[in-house]
Amino acid sequence: MKNFQYILPGLAALCLNISNGLCQQPYKMQDSPLLTRWAKQITAGHPLNEYPRPQLMRPAWTNLNGLWSYAITDNDQRKAPAQYDGKILVPYPLESALSGIKKTLRPSQLLWYKTTLQKPNLTNGERALLHFGAVDWQATVFVNGKEVGQHTGGYTAFNLDITDALKEVDNELVVKVYDPTNEGIGPHGKQVLNPANIYYTPTSGIWQTVWLEKVPAKYICDIKITPDIDHAQLQFSANISGIDKDLEVEAIAYDKQKVIASWHSRHDGDYSTSLAIPVPHLWSPSDPFLYDLTVRLKLHGKIIDEIKSYFAMRKISIGKDAKGIDRICLNNKPYFNLGTLDQGFWPDGLYTAPTDEALAFDIKAIKSMGFNTIRKHIKVEPARWYYYTDKLGMLVWQDMVNPNQGLPEGSKPEFEKESAEILAQLHNYPSIVTWVLFNEKWGQYDQERLTKWIKETDPSRIVNGHTGELLYVNEQLRSPSPNAYVGADMTDVHAYPDPMISIKQAGKAQVVGEFGGIGVFIPDHQWLTGSAWGYIQEKPAGLMAKYKIMNQHLKLLKEEGLSGSIYTQPFDVEGEQNGLMTYDREVIKVPFAKLRKIHSILNPDVIKTSLVIAKDADITEPGLIYSKLLDQYIAGKREPAFLKRMAMQAVQAGDKPGAEMAGKAYIASLKIPLADDDRASVAQFTKSTKDAGYALMLTDSAGFKQVMGSRKYTLALMNMIYKGELEPVINAGNVDWNALAEKIRPFGEPGDEILMRAKTVEFINKQNWSEYVPAATAYLAKYGKNIAERERKSFQEAIDQHK
Repeated sequence: MKNFQYILPGLAALCLNISNGLCQQPYKMQDSPLLTRWAKQITAGHPLNEYPRPQLMRPAWTNLNGLWSYAITDNDQRKAPAQYDGKILVPYPLESALSGIKKTLRPSQLLWYKTTLQKPNLTNGERALLHFGAVDWQATVFVNGKEVGQHTGGYTAFNLDITDALKEVDNELVVKVYDPTNEGIGPHGKQVLNPANIYYTPTSGIWQTVWLEKVPAKYICDIKITPDIDHAQLQFSANISGIDKDLEVEAIAYDKQKVIASWHSRHDGDYSTSLAIPVPHLWSPSDPFLYDLTVRLKLHGKIIDEIKSYFAMRKISIGKDAKGIDRICLNNKPYFNLGTLDQGFWPDGLYTAPTDEALAFDIKAIKSMGFNTIRKHIKVEPARWYYYTDKLGMLVWQDMVNPNQGLPEGSKPEFEKESAEILAQLHNYPSIVTWVLFNEKWGQYDQERLTKWIKETDPSRIVNGHTGELLYVNEQLRSPSPNAYVGADMTDVHAYPDPMISIKQAGKAQVVGEFGGIGVFIPDHQWLTGSAWGYIQEKPAGLMAKYKIMNQHLKLLKEEGLSGSIYTQPFDVEGEQNGLMTYDREVIKVPFAKLRKIHSILNPDVIKTSLVIAKDADITEPGLIYSKLLDQYIAGKREPAFLKRMAMQAVQAGDKPGAEMAGKAYIASLKIPLADDDRASVAQFTKSTKDAGYALMLTDSAGFKQVMGSRKYTLALMNMIYKGELEPVINAGNVDWNALAEKIRPFGEPGDEILMRAKTVEFINKQNWSEYVPAATAYLAKYGKNIAERERKSFQEAIDQHK
């Protein structure tokens, strides 16, 4: 049976009602604990204005990013709202600072967008296609009040032909979004409504570019290209919007500007061929050569549509080395995949990089560290991200986005539908070499069938059927798996913190799909100043030696048969401070040049100079830095910013009494009105009703609700009430619940909710069913709407079983 401390975090998965305001404000980026260097470049014009689809380029397009109206309503609202709450900057997600909103969308709510678009000049039967890079999770699109289409799935692009719904001028575009995050049936990755540790702030609504494209009456919908270096050819096919015996497709391949191959289809509706590529120039991380490709659609010999694209000639496979060991091979030669686990989160944009330069920065930074592989961890990036991995030379292991881990009814078919879209959407990117199906048993099911399905869908790549199916933490196996890695091309172990080699199976490569996770926090570059989560903690000065030793062990494991490794991770992410760089991409914890030297024993193709710039971490012993701060404190220094820094530094130096002292002094030094940054810090430092911050949070409730959101604010109060008032009494035993109820009465509704929850959890943990049934019944009746569906069902099942 779960204990109270485990169940308590579920409190955050509750319903949030946000009233619709009448006053619409101009765009202003919201405060954030951290901002990247690119945040200041954001304006309300057309952010992320680069062409969004580099593999299928046309000249006639319009970027629709910018300020749109938005509203949040109850999820039973059928029609678009009459009043909107304000302006949101598209395509940044609702919860992000860059959106200008920074609110959480609850499962009980809908998010509405509205903007005005102009009809393009259409002639000769031309069509207008409305494109969305990604909308999380379920989108319904209206033009001038008419529904023009729907799409479900938060990670894949979709487009709608809106031609017939358009007026000549001032067309109203409305998008309705439903996104239950981890409360729904859809894949949601690391997004959760109650972010903590290895789970992060959710992304709701539009989070990739929205754009309008003009196409002819019959046009090229998409192309599929697959390199075959063994036969020096490119498998090519085109998908055309209409059937016409007079249509033909022409494909022309270029080496720089020189034509090296061309093909014309016949008038038979078959638009596929094998395009011979003479003496292929092979793509690799050290030589990421890209061919150009032009595809034309002709009618009666006249060009009616033309797109620009590119391709690369490369092969990924499993083969034996000179010693007969199964290895991952690139272009038929063993190639160690030296990788890192990239999660694609940003402190200011969450799922959305602030700018295109920022999007490319991450890949350049990882390459500057000396890696040759990125494992894109349960997220799908915008098309331009994969363009940059193709162009810069970086192998990609692409995760599927795991199904809801509880596998509620409907989650399996939804996972398979969305995974099929991912496979189709990303097929043409040569940098993607490995598909990763499952991660650490999160929502695992039908592994053999699904692994085979991916291999059959795309035989040109290798499949990692289950990364971390065997997971070791501190050399202890978390859970056995009797038929591990069935059907896959590799065996993959997760080992924290130190790397190890996966089990040997015939015909399969061996990889360590995750290891490391060394937590090192850098003051003034933290998302959460009160925590520094990692599998192990290290000081900045000790990180390089520890990391070098891990890579030396990888070298030894390579001699035993290891074919690849994925280090956790390149960048800090929210509460996880185990990246090689800080979350704001400002500080590199081990200098780039030293990282490249460490990695050179496994990656001989490391680049010679860095592609990006970042500050080197200060490796001064934290105790010495803290001691100087303590001297200043003793001398009477009490400025709030100083006390806050001192509290953080005390944590790193291991002085718990000093951290508590400085934290209390910091909170005591604050005066209302508080800055948003101070409110965020108070909420982190305050743990109990006995702490000074509790009174501040009550006095400045409106300000704290604005920063935290109403429900998170209430949850914080509930946890403080439990810690300060309930926990000591419950731990003492023989609780007089009536007396406790009287004691808690002055704490209002947060006190009432946490008391009823505490009673329910206490009785179920002690299996006191006679008391549990009435307590849980009352709790669910009054506050059941505020808890996760799985937990609600669990409580209800126990009621039904014992009443």
